[in-house]
Amino acid sequence: MNSIYKLSKKNQYLVSVLAILTITGLSLTIEGLVGYRVIAFLLLVSVSVLAMFLDIIPVIVAAALSALLWDLLFIPPRFTFAVGTTEDRFLLLMYFIIALIHAVLTYKIREVQKEVRKREDKANAIRFYNTLLNSLSHELRTPITTIIGATDNLMNANKLSDGDKTELLSEISIASMRLNQQVENLLSMSRLESGVFKIKKDWCDVRELIYTTLQRFEPTLSNYRVSVFIPENLPLFKLDFGLMEQVLHNLVSNAIQHTEAGTDIIVKADCTDEKLVMTLSDSGKGFPVAEINRVFDKFYRLQGSRPGGTGLGLSIAKGFVEAHNGKITLTNLPLRGAMFTIEIPTEISYLNHLKNE
Repeated sequence: MNSIYKLSKKNQYLVSVLAILTITGLSLTIEGLVGYRVIAFLLLVSVSVLAMFLDIIPVIVAAALSALLWDLLFIPPRFTFAVGTTEDRFLLLMYFIIALIHAVLTYKIREVQKEVRKREDKANAIRFYNTLLNSLSHELRTPITTIIGATDNLMNANKLSDGDKTELLSEISIASMRLNQQVENLLSMSRLESGVFKIKKDWCDVRELIYTTLQRFEPTLSNYRVSVFIPENLPLFKLDFGLMEQVLHNLVSNAIQHTEAGTDIIVKADCTDEKLVMTLSDSGKGFPVAEINRVFDKFYRLQGSRPGGTGLGLSIAKGFVEAHNGKITLTNLPLRGAMFTIEIPTEISYLNHLKNE
């Protein structure tokens, strides 16, 4: 509906005229079976449908044109604008009046609905940013406070041992990465909410994507048993490397957030039916069944989860995967743990084919 409504006025006139001419042409083939008065109903329905999509003036044009064509081609005597009986004159007048009233009312209803949607969107936007600011206030303040405190201590370096300096620098590094991740999530969610961002696809080596992402979590991941399974002959996929890196980063971050040290984290990638299929599973406690359908909602955090995080990571992952026309799902594993599955239909190319292009 929106795509039709966004047509230029000239194209809307063209659509309205072509639609009425098409329905009229089809009506000529069945007029002998149903009668000319039933044809009026078909034309009236056509005008009503156009009123759901087009501006008021093109719809009025369609209503007037349909009335004239009904008179000219169907009402006896045919092929003249003369109307044979008083009853038919009354029907023609009522047809035109009903078509106009229906067109105007439908248009007005649509305008009211648009205004209601605007108000709802505005209210939702206000709630979104209020929730976002409240959620991020702690997440941003904590690493900033850590960085400031560690920096102040380093300024008194003459009183610190080498071990203390190394520990403070490590705190600054961890806090900086945490702060950077929160800012990235904020920017990513703003891009998704705006609906104007475009993905930039290029040939992507999924092996590089996975290992680059995992390296960003060192040394934290050294406390987990991480396994990666990728076939040797896995082709290249046309993806937005940056967006998919963010997707995988958020999934790994979620696994670390909700599992204990020593947990298995397994990443797999394969090509199935010209789709990239990636899974990330863990041997943690899994997700409560009642909450699985909500984990991709904005700001949603599992009951009893550890402090930290804004509840945006999985929502962003879902948005970026869907921007690739793919889907992401979450399931609990039969014995223990959970698994995220990403499926993205995309172009594939083996390296030797790519070199020959």
